[in-house]
Amino acid sequence: MNDFQKIAVLGFGTMGAGIAQVLAASGRDIVVLETDQDRIEAGTASIAEFLDGGIARGKVTQEDRTAVLARISGTTDVADLAGVDAVIESVTENADVKKAVLAEVAAVVGERTPILTNTSALSVTDLAAALPNPSRVAGLHFFNPAPLMRTVEVVRALQSGEDLLDRLVALVDSLDGKEPVVVKDRPGFLVNALLLPYLNDVIQEYDDGLATAEDIDLALKLGLGYKSGPLEMLDMIGLDVHLHATESAYAATLDARYAAPPLVRQMVAAGYLGAKNGRGFRTGDKDAR
Repeated sequence: MNDFQKIAVLGFGTMGAGIAQVLAASGRDIVVLETDQDRIEAGTASIAEFLDGGIARGKVTQEDRTAVLARISGTTDVADLAGVDAVIESVTENADVKKAVLAEVAAVVGERTPILTNTSALSVTDLAAALPNPSRVAGLHFFNPAPLMRTVEVVRALQSGEDLLDRLVALVDSLDGKEPVVVKDRPGFLVNALLLPYLNDVIQEYDDGLATAEDIDLALKLGLGYKSGPLEMLDMIGLDVHLHATESAYAATLDARYAAPPLVRQMVAAGYLGAKNGRGFRTGDKDAR
């Protein structure tokens, strides 16, 4: 591990905290940029809680917990990112917000410092075009929860340099339990390009009354060997997150497979967001049909 020793993570929400934890567990020093101290404390607390769960299950030692948390620091001052070896962006899934944050960071870090985005739905090529030296820009897409999910998509924008992609593959290979998959920049990349239409089909079948939510999940887990059912997965992802991802993919492709079913739009409008607020397909007050 001799590349990317100090990494900046932009955003300390669910994904940013998970990414910071994974990177810190590999022995790297992480500085997280957030808008206020409360968000920094919340992100740190979520990592500590996750590690405490690992200790309870015998997967993490107290020494590991202490070391990971010691390698992560937070700041609200973008100037503190000067000198980092790479930047990983994980702010809200809004292209204008991402471009503004990345432009501010690009003015502080070195001209050749890799700038990476964890977007799951937006065009990496478009984000790269808004930055100086776009050959240093690529996608590094972790899945939620980042400490547990093994796949990391290394996304090649049209401008991404081949040397950068090689370095990112090596970075992912150095992370415990992670496997890199190099993909081209397309809506949804690889996993979500296949997953989003599948989830949309399941939502529509549920709305049509094909079976109960419980039976749909049971059938697909047992029949296909999946670890979780699709409606359980949607609750974990967040119905609002799924809706945004499908809308972004549909806007970019006009492919009907990505058109969100009416039910998911209705559920999000009514405040059914899944596990995050206890209202979804399999979470709490669930039957919105």
